[in-house]
Amino acid sequence: MTENGIPHPPIVLRDEWLAQREALLLQEKAHTREGDRLAAVRRRLPMVKMDKEYVFESPRGKRRLLDLFEGKRQLIVYHFMFGPDWEKGCTGCTGFVDAIADLSLLGKRDTTFALISRAPLTKLDAWKQERGWSVPWYSSFGSEFNYDFHVSDERGEGSGLSVFFQLDDEVYHTYSTYGRGVENLVHTYPLLDVTPYGRQEDFEDSPAGWPQKPTYG
Repeated sequence: MTENGIPHPPIVLRDEWLAQREALLLQEKAHTREGDRLAAVRRRLPMVKMDKEYVFESPRGKRRLLDLFEGKRQLIVYHFMFGPDWEKGCTGCTGFVDAIADLSLLGKRDTTFALISRAPLTKLDAWKQERGWSVPWYSSFGSEFNYDFHVSDERGEGSGLSVFFQLDDEVYHTYSTYGRGVENLVHTYPLLDVTPYGRQEDFEDSPAGWPQKPTYG
């Protein structure tokens, strides 16, 4: 519906709104339970030992994948798109990191979070300083890490997230996800999901006339 040229939801009386809201609530609760079920399945995924040794550049010198755990049991890596010849980081990945709030709870749950990109460390440090970030960021420049985790290939750079577990000083790969599998790990998209216009991206099933743009445009 439109009024004065502005697309908007239909306008109804409170009782009709409440009936439709309660019907939607049943679906939302089902969606939450399905998310819990998927998380339970995810926690039961097996893990595979990392036989290849990767070396990363950091402000403190060279670091192995095991070193990135910083003494914790679990490591979450965000594969940040930043090619070796780029001068700035990917706008989407930058928005993802900008949206990250306080991560102190991860440490309390024996978990470390880090960024890894293929650009040289000097470029990563410059972009990190410009954005005012404090999250650890490592360069995989010169290694096969990005290629082995399918975020770099002959077509260019991609993004994603991988999870690792360390046991007796051995590193194991437990999980990876790419594309839209990463988007709900920050709050920006879930917040937009509760608004009438949603994310305003063209993959969404929205009423005709709603503002939308290419999802990855």
